[in-house]
Parts: sequence; C-alpha cells; structure tokens
Amino acid sequence: MGNRKVSFYTLGCRVNQYETEMMKERFESLGWEIAGEGEWADAYIINTCTVTNMADRKSRQFIRRCRRQNENAVICVTGCYAQVSEEEVANIEGVDMVIGTSDKGGIPYLVDDVVMRKYSNNAAGPLVYVRKHYKDEEYAETGIVTSMEGKTRAFVKVQEGCNRFCAYCEIPFARGDVRSRRPEAILEEAKQLVASGFKEIVLTGINTALYGTESSFKPEFSGGMEKYRRLWEESCDEEGRLTYGTGLGLILSMINDIPGDFRIRISSLEPTVVSAGDLESILGYEKLCHHLHLSVQSGSDKVLHDMNRKYDREEYLKIVRALYDFDPHFGISTDIIAGFPGESEEDFECSLDIIEKTEFCKVHAFDYSKRNGTKAAAMENQIAPEVKKERVKRLIEEGEEAKLAFLKKSAGDVRRVLIEERDEKSGLLTGYTDNYIRVYLEGDDSMLNTFADVRLGDVFEDGVIAAFAQKINREELAGYSGF
Repeated sequence: MGNRKVSFYTLGCRVNQYETEMMKERFESLGWEIAGEGEWADAYIINTCTVTNMADRKSRQFIRRCRRQNENAVICVTGCYAQVSEEEVANIEGVDMVIGTSDKGGIPYLVDDVVMRKYSNNAAGPLVYVRKHYKDEEYAETGIVTSMEGKTRAFVKVQEGCNRFCAYCEIPFARGDVRSRRPEAILEEAKQLVASGFKEIVLTGINTALYGTESSFKPEFSGGMEKYRRLWEESCDEEGRLTYGTGLGLILSMINDIPGDFRIRISSLEPTVVSAGDLESILGYEKLCHHLHLSVQSGSDKVLHDMNRKYDREEYLKIVRALYDFDPHFGISTDIIAGFPGESEEDFECSLDIIEKTEFCKVHAFDYSKRNGTKAAAMENQIAPEVKKERVKRLIEEGEEAKLAFLKKSAGDVRRVLIEERDEKSGLLTGYTDNYIRVYLEGDDSMLNTFADVRLGDVFEDGVIAAFAQKINREELAGYSGF
C-alpha cells in the first residue's frame, strides 16, 4: 500500500487545534504521513465545531470535499458536532466513523486498523462511538504534544469542559463538566515545547479560568513541585477547593518559572468566573502577554441576564478598567452575539456602546444561532434573520472603528514583538506584539522566530508599520501607506 497518508480539517477553537496536533503525532508514530488540506489521502479526519449553524454546515462541506478527493478513503468525523449530533453526522453520505470528543486520542489507532484491513466502502454503515459525559469524569490525558503546525506558537491544553450553561451554548453538552489536567503534565509539556524552540506558549481550554475548581480534583505535585503544592494549599478555601481564577494563577506560576526566552498567552477568559480582583493574581507574571480575549457577548444587562452570563455590564467594565490600570494599552479582544432572542434595538445599542467605550483591539461578531437543547432555542421573540444580519454588520463596523482607535493610540509605543513570518503581500516581516497588535517591519529571515523591541508607527494593512526601536524615524517609513 506504500506510505499511508492522513489529512486533517480542523474547525473551531484552539482546543480543537491542540487536539488535532495530538492526533497528528499519534498518526506519525504509527508510520503515517501527514498530508495537507485538499491533498489526496487514505484517511481524512474532520475535527468539527458546533458553536453555530455555520460551523455545522462547514463540517458537512468538508466531509463531501474529502469524499471527492478519494472516494475510497476512510472519513472520520469527530469533535463537538459529532458529539451532540451523532445520528445526523452518521447519516451524511460518505462518513465511515463518528467519534465523540472524549475519544479523540484513540482515533489514530481505530483508523489505522480500518485502513490496514481494507479501504472503506461504507457498506455496513459508519462506526459510531460517542460516549455521553458523566459527572466526576476525570481529565483524559492524551500524552505530551511536542510539535505544532506553526514554528513560533504552541498550545498547551490545561482543562476540559464547562459547567456554566450559557443559554445559547451547546459546549457543556459537547464537552461535559470541568476536568482539570494534572499540573505535572502541563509543566512537562510546556518545558518540552520551550526546549523545542517555541517562543509563545498559549494556555487553552474550554473555560481556562475554571481550572482546578472541581471538587474531585486532587493534584499530586510530584517530582520537586513542593513550591506549587504550597501555592495550591494557600489558594484553597476551608473545604479544600480553589476559587475561580486561582488555579490558572498556579499554572502561570509554574510555566513562568521555566527558564528561557519565551512568553505566555492565555487564549481566553470568561468574565463569568473572573472578577477584577482575581486579575491581581494573574497579571503579575513577567512572561504573560498583556492581552486577554474576554468575551462580553452583549452590552445589555437584560440580554446578559437572559443569556445566563452571571455578570452585568458594569462588572465587565470593572475588569476592563483593571486591565487598563495595569497597562493603558492592554489588548482586549472579545466576542459579541447579535440578535439573541428578545434583543431590542435599545439592547443592541448597548452592545455598540460597550465596543466604543472599551476600544477592543479585536471584535468577533456573530449572529445568534439556535442550538438544539439549549434554553435559548425555546425562547420566544426570536429575531428575524435579516435583522440579525444587519446588526452583525453594524457590530463589525463599530469593531473596526474601535480597533483603529486602539492602533492609533498605540502609535509611538515601544513593544516587544515575536517575528513569525514574512508577509507575502508586502514582503515585510510580520508578527504580534504582546498586546496583540500585528506589526510589519523590514528585516531578513534570520530574525524569524525571534523577539525584537519595536516602536509602533501608523496603521498599515491589518496592523501597524513598525521599526526597531533604536532606528525609528519617520523618513525611513515614509514610503509606506499611512504616513
């Protein structure tokens, strides 16, 4: 049969991206070659998302595309869409395997067995293995992931699951309750990634601020981790449980202590579980990037209540003010939903207003998508599609204005940038500052995957033009748009 090839299509969040890298490493250990998206392969793994109807639709499109690329290939569908809609996925023509979110680690071995025996003809119907999540389920360790598709940034998964049950969200059903990863495994993975040359470690999870909050989680802190055991014990309440956010502070402490020139980024935090006070225990680490993705979802107290977000507008703005007190140019990105059931024009105007007040560095705007089994799906006063579409458009426009204001007020700042790649369009080197501003600057390829201090200039493309801090002058940059 020659070298067996497997290709991956990954939708959705950074947890999915991390889990795809885990599967790639396991396939390679079995002798498989990793093919690119769109290439011929013996097997295709579609790692799905189900946050919106659009995500479901894209998953189905990828399945059909893979079957066209090789009609005899084994097509395995996994991820959140497969978990919550197993029958629907199994009935899609061409699907050979449907595997739930808890068993991604076994996919390489299942697929390897099927391909070694024969190419699939789907005659007996797809293999469906989707386990329902159960209470007090433990984190399923899938081993240390030591490589990533990119060369500069690596993800470290710290926890799984969520128990917040926002009214619009299927993720607690798709991913189950909170399960925290052992500190020893997190630390070992981060150490190996730093040793491999990665310059940015991104802590990711379904709801990272919930790390360590489940009552059944009792970490051991073996192998010279006594310092972190003490930190853990000092952070626990009288019942031996961590409060929200303190477990994440422990993980930051461990990774921050790893020797080397690298930085740490938190992929996202939920204001449902982090208050302005909690930030004091998180922001004090020198390797931590001055950027947070802090989903607000709505600027209206009424809508936030209906969403079951468990914070109000003022509580969110207190967190924002705490971040700006720490660093006036702290980067804050967010998600906002338009057209949640019952959202009035006045409610929507509150979302536009919070974008203007916060000056987000990035706004991800979505129209509300009805998800089966959620509380919001049964609500009255569903918003018409054309109204949702128009509101998303206005959110995007307001978000671009906020980003522009954020970039302009940062002009003249000296920030540290991780140079990641050469931009094909401009020919310039490009990368992101610690506060999540994309910069463009001149330089040779020897600077790739290195840090540099740069002075930020005017707006250029989707970021700003910049120059090395010791060289900056406007005459050198006059040839670029924006000056």
